Amino acid sequence: MRPLDPLALSASVLAQEVNAGSLKAQDVAAAYARRVENLHRELNTHIEWDKDAVLNEVDKQLAYIEAARYAQKNLPLAGVPIAIKDNIMVDSQRVSCGSQLLRNHRAAYDATVVQKLKAAGALIFGRTNMDEFAMGSSCENSSYGPTVNPWNRRHVAGGSSGGSAAAVAARLAPLALGSDTGGSVRQPASFCGVVGLKPTYGRVSRYGLVAYGSSLDQIGTFATSVEDTALLYEVIAGHDPSDSTSARLPAPQGTLGSAWTLKGKRLAMIKEFMAEGLDEDVRTHFEQAMQVYREAGATVETVSLPHLAHSIPVYYIIATAEASSNLARFDGIRYGVRTQKPGVSLRELYVQSRSEGFGREVKQRIMLGTYVLSSGYYDAYYAKANRIREMIRREIQGVFEQGFDLIAAPTAPTTAFELGQKTQDSLAMYLSDIYTLAANLAGIPALSQPIGLCRKGLPIGMQLMAPAFGEETLLRSAQVYEQQINGTEKFRPRI
Repeated sequence: MRPLDPLALSASVLAQEVNAGSLKAQDVAAAYARRVENLHRELNTHIEWDKDAVLNEVDKQLAYIEAARYAQKNLPLAGVPIAIKDNIMVDSQRVSCGSQLLRNHRAAYDATVVQKLKAAGALIFGRTNMDEFAMGSSCENSSYGPTVNPWNRRHVAGGSSGGSAAAVAARLAPLALGSDTGGSVRQPASFCGVVGLKPTYGRVSRYGLVAYGSSLDQIGTFATSVEDTALLYEVIAGHDPSDSTSARLPAPQGTLGSAWTLKGKRLAMIKEFMAEGLDEDVRTHFEQAMQVYREAGATVETVSLPHLAHSIPVYYIIATAEASSNLARFDGIRYGVRTQKPGVSLRELYVQSRSEGFGREVKQRIMLGTYVLSSGYYDAYYAKANRIREMIRREIQGVFEQGFDLIAAPTAPTTAFELGQKTQDSLAMYLSDIYTLAANLAGIPALSQPIGLCRKGLPIGMQLMAPAFGEETLLRSAQVYEQQINGTEKFRPRI
């Protein structure tokens, strides 16, 4: 009998085989460590990768996995390597958020999601690259250089969680965590051809996530299939008393456990998202995906959500305002690298430390956020943006109240663009998130899954949105689609 190849197995199967004893967690770790060693520099997926240090930490987890196996206790993620975005705390590991300002900062504790991963038997497998402080849509704002797309090295991986998306696409880890403030899980998932889930706001604890926009941030997942997405989601979701915004709901179980059909389900397509600016390849594959849903028994109808036209300005007022407040702590005194310029005053120390440590995009967003919160402008900008946000939330809620089960849209208006193409045009970069912002503004769950390849051979993603805490409907419906197109193997780059 041929030995099992860990790199060829899904996360779900890996855990089953490790729990059964037919595959050793040590062999899984060794196989993935070799692959990361071979590819991570080429793709620039990782900010922090020290093979020996990672395997030393893995060794501590192996004893726990073996003890559980001998006690006949199945661990849901036994022996499964998981890459972690560099803004999520892992005890004693560096957490730089892709910024020079935090290049020496080490976490003093595990984020709640990391605690849950370790308890489930997962192997923490490196820290992935990201746009600095999660501010970006291409992973080009990282102080450690851009992550490139595994499908084509001349193209971006998406952002801000580009390192996590590219790592899963290139099979450097079967699963990864990211964060999603305005599409930072779903857009890179679309660009890299993997499944990306942003849960409902409050469904997954944010304790241990470095804050960008506190009313928008949510930890999300990357996987190569809906089944693996559901597995990871069930492990990390649930109430956490350490997070005051955490929903008081039990951890989900059996998300994909029972038979599911799309017959009788209603999907709403957003009229405004099918207008000018949508790439023709993306439009064609999205319409084909909607036809698959129809053939599986669902009804697909077009709805108009005119307030979504305001998503970009509303998001960039609220997110930057919250970022201005959240990033004030990084001043070179409490947190962050202090300037070495001699003889500076206290005020100059603040200015110099932040000027040296923050990149251009972060500075731009902090200044914008400070401006919209300043005296005389608060009501005109921030307060007004929050009122329009509520109008967007109610408009989306109204779709579900009309009896629709899901809202469907392309994840992004284009496939992955070339490196450097949009770095000098902030508005063009911001517009790449135009279809994903609504779910964050409304606090609802959303998922991106691959639906095809464009003529250039780059992945295309479709986004599904469900009512708040409707992850089960989201995941089951996405799995039916995945089964209808015979799996996701075709969406893996040949590297």
